[in-house]
Amino acid sequence: MKTSQPDKSENELDRQDTFPWQRGKYFATYEQLLGQYIVQSIVENKRMSRLLDLACGNGYLTHLMAPHFGTVVGLDASATHVADAKKTYPGIEFVHALAEEFQGNDPFDTITMVTLLEHVQDPSGLLNICARQLSQEGIIIAHVPNAVAVNRRIAKLMGTLSDEYELSPFDLNIAGHRRSYDMADLVKNFEDAGLKVVKTGGVFYKMLSTPQINWMLEEGPWDGGEFGWGRVGEEKTKDWRKAFCDACYEFGKQRPEDCNVIYAIGQRKG
Repeated sequence: MKTSQPDKSENELDRQDTFPWQRGKYFATYEQLLGQYIVQSIVENKRMSRLLDLACGNGYLTHLMAPHFGTVVGLDASATHVADAKKTYPGIEFVHALAEEFQGNDPFDTITMVTLLEHVQDPSGLLNICARQLSQEGIIIAHVPNAVAVNRRIAKLMGTLSDEYELSPFDLNIAGHRRSYDMADLVKNFEDAGLKVVKTGGVFYKMLSTPQINWMLEEGPWDGGEFGWGRVGEEKTKDWRKAFCDACYEFGKQRPEDCNVIYAIGQRKG
């Protein structure tokens, strides 16, 4: 794991509003597709009816998860993101607060942290705090970007990354990342928080950089032509781009530690 050093004097709520990244703003085609597969992985593992979505951003993923739960609360530290979420998805409850400081009235069955832990000052501390809001059989599902995803290992061999764990200027200044993760790092955060890890997994086998795969999804030869991904002369009406993305999601289940995003699911012990 590689970690940047935060300024201890800064106000964390103000800090979060300085980062412009949000899903759909940068490399929107791929990021929104990735978000949909992350939601799919959550729905496949969810528990019961009450959801707390921590770091909900502009509410897009919360909106996708909402039909699968009875009660949904989205929370984010960015006032700008929460305002956008409330405007776009008025039927969902959104709260502006730090995840470390939020306290719901009733326990939650599923707490999601989609690409949150790489942003916070104390990830194990946050997991421990949030575990107190779980129902008896409740779970926390935390997704993080994978430092050793296959595309990053290729990039290191190419020489575009000096180290798979490197935090790029985009990571630091646009997305606001404080650390990078591999699966062992993520599991350790859960264990340090006193949680029992009941499952780990990966989302989307990604062999290209984000700008490259975004371009390929938007501009690539998906019509089944002579050198396209589709089979020549067969199933001309098939959506080969969707077939490719679905295949990357399913193959990623077989190779979770190679995926773009990894996740762990934890429960309180005892």
